[in-house]
Amino acid sequence: MTIDCCSNIAFIPNDIWEAITIKVATDSIRSLCSLRMSCKAAHDAGEADIVHRSVSIPPPHATPWWWCLNPEAKRFFDRCMAAGNPELLFREALRELFIRRNENVGIQMLNSASRRGHAAAKYAMSMMLMLRTDYNVEKQKGLELYRELDAAGLLAGSEVQMPRLEEQHTVCASPTCSTRGHMPLLYDYRRRAAERNSVHAFGRAAHIPCIQCRADYDLQAFVNLP
Repeated sequence: MTIDCCSNIAFIPNDIWEAITIKVATDSIRSLCSLRMSCKAAHDAGEADIVHRSVSIPPPHATPWWWCLNPEAKRFFDRCMAAGNPELLFREALRELFIRRNENVGIQMLNSASRRGHAAAKYAMSMMLMLRTDYNVEKQKGLELYRELDAAGLLAGSEVQMPRLEEQHTVCASPTCSTRGHMPLLYDYRRRAAERNSVHAFGRAAHIPCIQCRADYDLQAFVNLP
C-alpha cells in the first residue's frame, strides 16, 4: 500500500510538492532520494529542473568514490549540470580555466555560478576580474563583487593556483592611502607567523580600513596558494 492510497497527500498541488522537494534537496542528495521514494507525487516533483539546480552537492572528499562509476549517479549529475547547479558549474569552470585553459568558457560558467549565489564562485570571479590588466572597468566590477562579499561576511579563500601577482594587478591606486603597496609585506608576515604557529598568523587584513588594500591582500593570498 502506498502513501497515496492511505492519505490525502495526492491532493497536494504540484507547486507545493516542488517547494518541499527543493527544500529537501538543499539538505543532501540522500534526503532528496529518500523523499522521492516516498510517493509518486514526490518522485514526479523531483524531476523538475529547479530541484536539480538546487540540490546540495557534497564536496569531492565527501563524495563516495563509486558514484563516478555508477551510470545512474552519472545521469543524475549530468542532469544537475544541465539544469545549472551552481556547485557543479563552479567546479567545471575551474577545470575550463586552469586545466583546459578555455578562459572564455570558464569565465562564462564562473559568472553563471556567481549569479546563482555561489559564494566561492563569486570570490573567484572577483579575483579573476581584479587580476585583469587590460580593462579597468573589469577590475572595478571585480572590486564591486569583492565589496558585496565583504558586506555579507562571505569572503573566503579558494583552492585555485594563479599566476604570480605583478604590480599592474594591484587594486588600490589612491595616492593618499597609507597602506597602499604594503599588502605583500603583510601577507609575508602572516605567512611566516603561520609557519611558526603564531597567533599573528590570523586576521588576514581585516584591520585595514581601505577595502581596496584588503582586496590586494586577498589577491596576494589567492595567487600564492600551495
